[in-house]
Amino acid sequence: MSENPDQTARAGAELAATLRPGDVVLVSGELGAGKTTFVRGALRALGVSGPVTSPTFVVGHAYDGAGGPVSHLDLYRLAGMGDEDPGLLDPFFAPDAIAFVEWPEHAPGAWPADRVARRVHLAHAGGDRRTIAIA
Repeated sequence: MSENPDQTARAGAELAATLRPGDVVLVSGELGAGKTTFVRGALRALGVSGPVTSPTFVVGHAYDGAGGPVSHLDLYRLAGMGDEDPGLLDPFFAPDAIAFVEWPEHAPGAWPADRVARRVHLAHAGGDRRTIAIA
């Protein structure tokens, strides 16, 4: 349970400490559940400085983390990748990149399935409170 956005970001940072290069983390939850806040905390823990915003309108952002490349994708607007170039997302999943994918249910199979290290689900629990389930 997270009581506020700072705790949600801290949960992301705690998860980041367990990740290795090449890992993919799928992050789901309804609009406003704190997905980007969670990912921002993880990216900060991985050494990303500067603004971390939702990549909703550009699909993804690539960053230089302290230990290598880090990617943050938001697949909300893709709603299935049938008409997209199959290689569109490949640069975000470089073999040494740690990648966070928001809204994975909108483009199933858009990431290397064998690299999924964690699945995170955030949900509203009233006010600023959120439940965070990590599998």
